[in-house]
Amino acid sequence: MRVSLILATKGREVTTIPPTTSIFDASRALRSHGIGALVVSRTGEEIEGIISERDIARSLADHGERALVMRVQDLMTREVMTCTSTDTVERLMSMMTEHRIRHVPVVEEGRLMGIISIGDVVKHRLGELEQEAQTLHDYLESGR
Repeated sequence: MRVSLILATKGREVTTIPPTTSIFDASRALRSHGIGALVVSRTGEEIEGIISERDIARSLADHGERALVMRVQDLMTREVMTCTSTDTVERLMSMMTEHRIRHVPVVEEGRLMGIISIGDVVKHRLGELEQEAQTLHDYLESGR
């Protein structure tokens, strides 16, 4: 199974945020879009970093309320793990597990093409398992 199949189902929309945005405004963007991470980009195509709810929670623990006026560029993860649409979902799951990350941008020829969350992977995998179970059930029923 390929990442492209998940993107075909969920879409390719990615919410990005400029690196100079305050952490307070980044947290508002996360809430208003109902997402767990923002890709940091000035252009919407090139990835400069990623900032997640987890990053913001940790910054509050480390810096207190001062964190809210800090800039995204001060707290973002700069070395972003990415995948391509031709990568397998198994490889993606392995990467997420090994690096303990929940969001992986999809990049093609240096351009941001989508983002996959752990929730997207779980939803997709559950769909596969349901389909397999139905296929087995139908096979067993047809044998009677």
